[in-house]
Amino acid sequence: MSATPQYLFLDFEFTMPETKTEPRGFFPEIIEVGLVVVVNDKVCDQFSSYVKPTRFPVLTDRCKSFLNITQEQIDQGMSFHELVALLHKYDRSGPITVVTWGSMDMKVLKENCMAANLPFPFAGEHRDLAMEYKLFFGNKNHTGLRKAIQEYGDEGVGKAHCALDDAFTTYNIFRLVENDKKYLVKTKPPTIGERIDFTQLRKKFAL
Repeated sequence: MSATPQYLFLDFEFTMPETKTEPRGFFPEIIEVGLVVVVNDKVCDQFSSYVKPTRFPVLTDRCKSFLNITQEQIDQGMSFHELVALLHKYDRSGPITVVTWGSMDMKVLKENCMAANLPFPFAGEHRDLAMEYKLFFGNKNHTGLRKAIQEYGDEGVGKAHCALDDAFTTYNIFRLVENDKKYLVKTKPPTIGERIDFTQLRKKFAL
């Protein structure tokens, strides 16, 4: 892969308890990964897979319904160890900036690595695009991924809560926000010659 600029747009889906009150010992585990690698403004790689949870391997009905997935799909997924090895491989490919919508993805990844006694796979910069979006537009609250892309007049890629589709949607918002930022860059003040049409001025005094 090329070195710079390189971005990894990353999205995870997690396990969830049957009720909003988490049972003792429960913590969210990654069960789906979607990632998009962008180098020099071009998508050069993408990957998606289900991931088998280890501490709570049986999905709750609430989780299966919310994410529209089955137990069989999860059982056939990659192991968490394989996921960490894959992410570390991308991290070693060169200077990489990981971009997620919100802080939850990195938080859960760190917690899952600690629980599995595995090193965190990323050494570079992480950008929380949801926070950047909030600060850029001066919003009081965080905006959801799909709502944010709708505010740009788009419906996003695929379906919500599909990890790869959400990773692509995050990338699309990133491009839109970065383009908006360029408009705010102060341009060089025009010279007096650019402000005055001397052709019209000469005509006026020639009368």
